[in-house]
Amino acid sequence: MFSHANWARSMDGISFPLLADFHPKGAVAASCGLYLEDNGITDRATVVIDAEGVVRHVSSVTPSGKRDMAELAALCEEVDRGYSGSLPASAAPSGIDAGAKLFVKSACGFSRSVLIARDNLHLSDALPVVNVSEDARALEELRERAGKDQAPALVTGEGVIQESADIIAYMVEHTVPL
Repeated sequence: MFSHANWARSMDGISFPLLADFHPKGAVAASCGLYLEDNGITDRATVVIDAEGVVRHVSSVTPSGKRDMAELAALCEEVDRGYSGSLPASAAPSGIDAGAKLFVKSACGFSRSVLIARDNLHLSDALPVVNVSEDARALEELRERAGKDQAPALVTGEGVIQESADIIAYMVEHTVPL
């Protein structure tokens, strides 16, 4: 999770999901011929899949290699230009509630993961953060609004969300794609 989050942050945020091929270990990579069974690791590879689910490109830079991001971006643009089909319509995300507030705690891995997701989704301006470890009034507000002092917690007009995975899913679902 933190590797994905840090990679996404290095890209100035992303608006697409990342795959963790952990259990069963390497199953997705193996299905593409990219799992290095003898080493117990996945090859550092890139797979580009078009809108119809067709694999259009596979390349490897070996486990120690580095990808050429400009080259891969150009490749994706080429695949995109070559697609003539129509994409299914999707509803526009509703956006984050204007009155929403994210409560976090210092030195909390769950709070950290929610904050990284907030940054990667470019929600810094739309979603204010208060740290209940550093602000006693914020802790009291959290208790009043959520009924307990568990953080991270996202308080919106729709209610309170207190599990980090659910908070991240809410942010993704309510965020306008980049």
